[in-house]
Amino acid sequence: MAIVGLPIMIQQMLNSIMGIVDSIMVSSISQGVSAVGNATQIENLMMTISFGAASGASIFIAQYFGAKDQVHQRKSFFVGIGFTLMIALAMLTIASFFPRQLMGFFINDVSVIENSMVYLDVVKWSYIPFVITMMFSFAYRSIQKTMVSLGIGIIAMITNVSLNAILIFGLLGFPALGIQGAAIATLTAHSLSAILHVIYALWSKQPFFSIKLSHMSVEPLLVKKISSRAVPLMFNELFFGVGMTLFIRFYGLFGPESLESYYVANQLSMFFFFAIMGVNAASSAILGAILGEGKLDEAKVTMHYFYGVGIFLAFTLSLMVLGLAPWLVSLYGSGVANPSLAVLILRVLSLRLALRVFNVLIFSALRAGGDAKFLTWLDAGLVWGIGLPLTAFLVLVVKIESLALVLLLVQVEQIIRVVIGLMRVSQGRWLMNLTR
Repeated sequence: MAIVGLPIMIQQMLNSIMGIVDSIMVSSISQGVSAVGNATQIENLMMTISFGAASGASIFIAQYFGAKDQVHQRKSFFVGIGFTLMIALAMLTIASFFPRQLMGFFINDVSVIENSMVYLDVVKWSYIPFVITMMFSFAYRSIQKTMVSLGIGIIAMITNVSLNAILIFGLLGFPALGIQGAAIATLTAHSLSAILHVIYALWSKQPFFSIKLSHMSVEPLLVKKISSRAVPLMFNELFFGVGMTLFIRFYGLFGPESLESYYVANQLSMFFFFAIMGVNAASSAILGAILGEGKLDEAKVTMHYFYGVGIFLAFTLSLMVLGLAPWLVSLYGSGVANPSLAVLILRVLSLRLALRVFNVLIFSALRAGGDAKFLTWLDAGLVWGIGLPLTAFLVLVVKIESLALVLLLVQVEQIIRVVIGLMRVSQGRWLMNLTR
């Protein structure tokens, strides 16, 4: 688990640090955090849907890896590339034709909308290299070679942070481009990452990648087989992602200051998500390989060990966030209009972080065995059935004036998800060998 998960943890931690550094730099610009946060919601939605497609394909890459079938590893990878590229192109088209409507959906502040559009106009072109990088990362996780993604991720991170400093503030003789400079840095880093992944995969002759046309051909039966697992995951992530954007819409009703505090707190809480992502990657890859070998009983026992890891992580991460919240928010200096609110929201999000540990482990098991339809109901279904209606009720009917209190009460959705998910995993319906 450490061999597979630690490189992912380190990569995710570095990505989170990069995101925090980016937002600290942008916070020097008036309303910069809110503007970039709004524009990033579109990228987050694209990333969320692509995550479903990549997850669906990686289920089969992992199981074919366990079955030692390199031919179908390649075919599964290219099916995933096809799905994710279609999603990226669709989001690029929407962002190109409806930027003002998209940015105006989250907040009514004209200045924030204009700055968001400046960022979006550049960063939307990074969607395609981003999904290519994502699919490569999922493939390496599936074959348990996560050090490759870590190495390329470090190069991309250094590129992004360096260009951010140069282009935002106008260092080394470059013009100070502000928010536009941050977008250019992101586009450059994503493009470099995708190029390096392709070059390395060809040079090292990775079993899941080839540019020979005969290796890229995929029979319709396999596409149908992967689609049956990937499409429900894509719809899950679509509805989950749209649900998350609606949450932001409700949070925006509290005003720019509260929304900015949420963006800062959420960015900081995501730093601690590195451990969860590592456990997620490791558990999915390990369970998928065991199931691909046909060892169903071993997969069930292995899942019990992951629960122990989850309990340790949940307590450790939540206590760290609670204790470090004031110091973390202080990193933004005067860039946060209401630092005390940001600290309070960050402490509330520590509960979400702890509960998310178990939800991610549950999703890993259901995803590894292809129990995608139930996962869709468990994840996106509860967002729309409980989370959003409860938020709307608290904000529009009860008219609670504290965003932190609303976030705290809405965590009941996460608790219900954990309880139902544990019951589903214990039933063992996810224990399936999909390579047969």
